[in-house]
Amino acid sequence: MKLQNLVILGTGGTIAGQAGNALDNIGYTAAQVGIEQLLAAIPALHRSGPVMAEQVSQIDSKDMSFAVWTRLAERVRHFLARDDVQGIVITHGTDTLEETAYFLQAVCQPHKPVVLTCAMRPATALAPDGPQNVLDAAVVARHEGARGVVVVCAGTIHSALDVQKVHTYQLDAFGSGDAGPIGYVEEGKLRLVRNWPLAQVPYAQDAIKNVANWPQVEIIMNYAGASAALVQALVAQGVRGLVVAATGNGTLHHALQDGLLQAQAAGVRVVRSTRCVNGRVLPLSDDAIQDSQGLSPVKARVALMLELMARDARGSA
Repeated sequence: MKLQNLVILGTGGTIAGQAGNALDNIGYTAAQVGIEQLLAAIPALHRSGPVMAEQVSQIDSKDMSFAVWTRLAERVRHFLARDDVQGIVITHGTDTLEETAYFLQAVCQPHKPVVLTCAMRPATALAPDGPQNVLDAAVVARHEGARGVVVVCAGTIHSALDVQKVHTYQLDAFGSGDAGPIGYVEEGKLRLVRNWPLAQVPYAQDAIKNVANWPQVEIIMNYAGASAALVQALVAQGVRGLVVAATGNGTLHHALQDGLLQAQAAGVRVVRSTRCVNGRVLPLSDDAIQDSQGLSPVKARVALMLELMARDARGSA
C-alpha cells in the first residue's frame, strides 16, 4: 500500500528563529529559517513516509493577522480534501498558537489530524526543542484515528479547545486547564488519555473568504477599581463585540458591568469569560451577559468574530 503524504505548513515563529549566539534563547529574531531548511535538519522525519512542505507565512506569531489566518485555513482545507494526505503539521510561534488552533478547529472541522507545533528556543540554540516537537507532531499526524486540531509541545498533546500558553520560558509552555491533555508522545508512540477534539458547529468558510475587514472585537479585563471608560471609548470607535475577562466565576465591578450593559443595549455583542487559568464561568439563569461556554478570553474573541461574520454572511445572502 502506498504511504500517504504528511503535509507540513510553515508560518514562522521561534521554531524558525535565529540568534547570534547559540547560548541565547531569548534574544533571537523569529521567523528567519524557511520551512524547507528547517525540515532538512530533521532527517528522521522522512522515515515514516513522504513529506510535503509549504511556506504559508514567515512571521513572529505575536504579529499574527487575519490575512494569515485566512490563507492558512485555505491551505488546510485544500490539503484535507486530498485523498493522498494523511495529516497536516503546522509550525507556529507560541504566542498566539492557541488562537490559531481554535480558529482552525472552528472553521475547518477537520476529519483528519491538523497538528500545530512550535518551539521555545530558536533553531540556532545549543539544544533547540523544535526538531523533537516536529517529530512528535508528525507521529500524531500519522496516527490512525487521529482527528481534529491539536497542539503538540514537549511531548504533550493538547486539544485546540483547551490549550493555553501558561509559561513564558519553560519548554513545556502549554497546559489544558481542568480538561487535561489528550495524551503524550513517548519514544515515537502515542499514549492517549482522552478523546480527540469534538466537533463544534462549523462557521461558513466562504464568509471568511469574502470579508475585507473582520469585525472589531476587543478584550477588556475586570480588576479592582475597573471603570466603564474603556468600554465607552471602544463603543465610540464602533466596536461590534466585547469579551470581558472577568474575575473569578464571571464577576464584574459594578461600574464596568454598567458600561457593558449599556454597550449591549446599544447593539454591541458582549461575552463574559474569566481571567482565571483553570475553570470556566458557571452561569446563572438570570445572567444579563452571556458566558463564553468555557472558552478563554482570546478564544471567545475568535468565536465572537466568526459568529458576527457568519451573521453578516446570512444577512447578505
